[in-house]
Amino acid sequence: MRRIIVLCIATLLLTFPGTDLVAQNTQKKTPPLFKWVNLPRMMPTGVQHGVFQSPSMKQEVGYCIYLPPSYEMDIDRRYPAVYYLHGGRPGSEAKSIGLANYIHRYMTESKSPDMIYVFVNGGPVSHYNLADRENAMGEDVFVNELIPFIDKTYRTIANRKGRGLEGFSQGGRGTTRIMFKHPDLFCSAAPGGSGYATEKRISEENGRESENLVFAAGDNTWDLARKYAESKEPPLRIMLHVGTEGFNYENNLEYMKFLESLKIPFERIIVEGAPHSAQKIYDKRGLELVNFHAENFRRSGAMASE
Repeated sequence: MRRIIVLCIATLLLTFPGTDLVAQNTQKKTPPLFKWVNLPRMMPTGVQHGVFQSPSMKQEVGYCIYLPPSYEMDIDRRYPAVYYLHGGRPGSEAKSIGLANYIHRYMTESKSPDMIYVFVNGGPVSHYNLADRENAMGEDVFVNELIPFIDKTYRTIANRKGRGLEGFSQGGRGTTRIMFKHPDLFCSAAPGGSGYATEKRISEENGRESENLVFAAGDNTWDLARKYAESKEPPLRIMLHVGTEGFNYENNLEYMKFLESLKIPFERIIVEGAPHSAQKIYDKRGLELVNFHAENFRRSGAMASE
């Protein structure tokens, strides 16, 4: 019987010479190589790629920026800016720029007012600080270096009244953490598809996400929300968004209940049938997200009614 089984397997391997049964079961994907500067293969209309010199790392860091249709013509005008935090690990400023196709269409069709969108490189572990790894302080590079550079280089409204924050998946986690840590920097925040179950585990295990990945204690979406809830100042306008077919759907509902228990106000967009995809959510409800920021900028006084 054993000889028959061996002969059958040998026959299969001869019939399909490219088949490696062991390799198929054990081969692991090699993580992509991280770089602080990544040139996009294709650039959506209105998007530019740029770099700045990081003061902390003494090296260039890339970013992509969408400038609205009126930017080059209306040279005395200043614009509010939304910073977009991509999903996935490691970071790349080119990851989410496809969303600019939607944003550009909304603005050229006058469905939303003109705004700047900045697409951020999140660092080796996207949008987190890892002090024990060289050049891995992704959050600090964004908050302390990229934002001041953008305000100095482009005609932004350089205060919280004219700044928004948005992200999806890993970027949703980053958006939630950073909005609660730095409510003095943003008046509008829209985290989407965030992995709040992982963030809860980090909270419960004193910063540990895995054996090889440990963050600073308290640096998670659950503990930071509790801290923000103590004062709720300055007030944030928050829009959580998620698709019903996304794998983070249920834990987003749990996090919404958690925010309600803390009496932190927020709005929500739940997209029926949408998977874990920022693009699919923008297909159906992207205009609402863009105009959520625009309305918050109007309320803050950074944008006049158009």
